[in-house]
Amino acid sequence: MRRIVGRAVAVVVGGALLVAAGSWLMKQFTHIHVDDARIAADMVVLSSRMPGWVTEVNVAEGDSVTRGTVIIAIDERIASLDLRNVEAQLAGVAARRAETEARIVMIDHQTASQEEAQRARIEAAEAALAGAEAQFELAQADFARAQELVATGAGTRARFDQSRAALDSGRQAVLARRADLTNARATLAEVIAAREQLNVLRRQLDTLSAEEASLTAQRERAALDLADRRIVMPFNGRVDRVFVDPGEYVTPGQRLLMVHDPDAVRVDANVKETDIRYFRPSGRVRVTVDAYPGQVLDGTVDRIGQAATSEFALLPNPNPSGNFTKISQRLPVRIRVPQQEGRLRPGMMVEVEASIRD
Repeated sequence: MRRIVGRAVAVVVGGALLVAAGSWLMKQFTHIHVDDARIAADMVVLSSRMPGWVTEVNVAEGDSVTRGTVIIAIDERIASLDLRNVEAQLAGVAARRAETEARIVMIDHQTASQEEAQRARIEAAEAALAGAEAQFELAQADFARAQELVATGAGTRARFDQSRAALDSGRQAVLARRADLTNARATLAEVIAAREQLNVLRRQLDTLSAEEASLTAQRERAALDLADRRIVMPFNGRVDRVFVDPGEYVTPGQRLLMVHDPDAVRVDANVKETDIRYFRPSGRVRVTVDAYPGQVLDGTVDRIGQAATSEFALLPNPNPSGNFTKISQRLPVRIRVPQQEGRLRPGMMVEVEASIRD
């Protein structure tokens, strides 16, 4: 009985081994297996554009941080003072602009009314001069007639003296009216000259506009410098490394943190050139993670590299000696895989299988 049971167990175990061996052998002929693969992600190094003392470090390695969260703060006292200084200068320019505009309005109103009044005075002086000249011409004619009458004895001496007095009076009136007209025109010229101040003040406004534009740019630069002293998370991600501590002095470009987006992980595999024909864009592959045995992920080929990895070696081998050993080259293949509740982390080793028959 025991012999029968032993034989039965041996048959079952042998059958299972044969099935397993057959399955393994079939997979070797129907699938391409790549073990040079790992989980990857875009590792983003955050740095500062501004130098200064680190005042806050609000995260630690492994923290999940939402986009826009301040993770590192740099001393902002000087930047804040610079911004306030530029804002004060802008306020001064605005005050000078308001004062200049008020002066323009005042001078415009004053000189406009004065110019109108002087032009009216000129018109009146011109009319008065015309009347005085007419009276003077009449006095000249009367004087000429009186002179002729006196010469012939038909006129009286008194009439002659009256006409000569009227002539002198008319001459003086013409001179006075001409002086009034000249005075009115001179005053109008002064008013017009005073209105030229408007052009000077408008040019000052143009200068203030240029100064204001320059100060506005300086204020935006100062505000940018102030904002750049707070390092914020650029996306929803996870902190991988923190390279600074509070109190350290950092310089522009110095790396402060390393972060990545855990939802944007992928698989980077290096596939032999003899097997690359089985990997096509949008093709389906199976991915197993060494850290989680038995769990299979469905992956999709995203892109295939256009050059072998050896082309990017730091020290390429041009084979100058003539000795040659042929080695299969590998091409990089990027595979999309779904994140598994944050368990897929950059650097984890994985294995990729691609079907030959697909």
